[in-house]
Amino acid sequence: MVALGGNAILKAGQRGEFELQIENTREAAKIIANLVEKGYHLVVTHGNGPQVGDILLQNETAVKAVPPSPLDACVAESQGLIGYMLIQSMDNEFRKRNIGMQALCVLTRTIVSADDPAFENPSKPVGGYYSGEESRKLKKEKKWKMVQDSARGGYRRVVPSPVPVAIAEGELLKTFFHSSENRREILIVSGGGGIPVIRKGKGYRGVEAVIDKDLAAQVVATSLGVDELFILTDVDSVFLDFGTEKQHPLRSATVDEMKRHISEGQFGRGSMLPKAEAAVKFVQMGGKRAVITSQEKMFDALDGKDGTTIFEND
Repeated sequence: MVALGGNAILKAGQRGEFELQIENTREAAKIIANLVEKGYHLVVTHGNGPQVGDILLQNETAVKAVPPSPLDACVAESQGLIGYMLIQSMDNEFRKRNIGMQALCVLTRTIVSADDPAFENPSKPVGGYYSGEESRKLKKEKKWKMVQDSARGGYRRVVPSPVPVAIAEGELLKTFFHSSENRREILIVSGGGGIPVIRKGKGYRGVEAVIDKDLAAQVVATSLGVDELFILTDVDSVFLDFGTEKQHPLRSATVDEMKRHISEGQFGRGSMLPKAEAAVKFVQMGGKRAVITSQEKMFDALDGKDGTTIFEND
């Protein structure tokens, strides 16, 4: 599985014009095509932070003209939007290289527990920035929880970020992925961590939440029984003592070594920590190895020359 980072679609500091995002997905498509040419059978997932944020802003801006959608529906919209950009870019790249492959995007629901403590303690910022007066109004009218972002001078809504439990389409995706008849298709699934749902009777109900994309990628990878998980981000490798004079890259680590680094607080909660946790759990659940690196260094990382590789204990 290749878990594309948010910078594969929109890089830091870039505006969100559609054509610019398409240009970025074309670069990601080249990475995927290179892997296919090396003989990999792939499933792909991706982030959606800027895109779902824009959808939320569009909801708020047009609220007097069009009824706003709940957050789970906005995640579904972003899955379709980004999925379209990726399949368009991948299919064009495959045709350019005469590779007989085709990409297929599947809207994917991620099951979370209704009892997850995150629902009592929303912590994930989403959407735009508001003034103090706007924040108080939204808290009163919509019952939103708002927090101040002093660095950017405004208030933002925060929503629950529950732990992913399972993928609603897991068995279907596993059957498709392993079928010999479908070896010419690349699945794009669980975008943005998946559409958050809880079990309701014999079915499911959408909830307003955001699921960490890397933790969800691990659940998908384990459900499908893939051998390797590649988590692509905006840094070349995992660093120890990050931001200090002792900062240095971690080229490889066993599960126990990574768990020790996690317990020591080596990784940022909102950045590298979920990637490290996802990599550890993937290997613990039977995966052969997990690699954390950037798009640019991916192939060096596969050869052990860059990136960070996590593998089972000796």
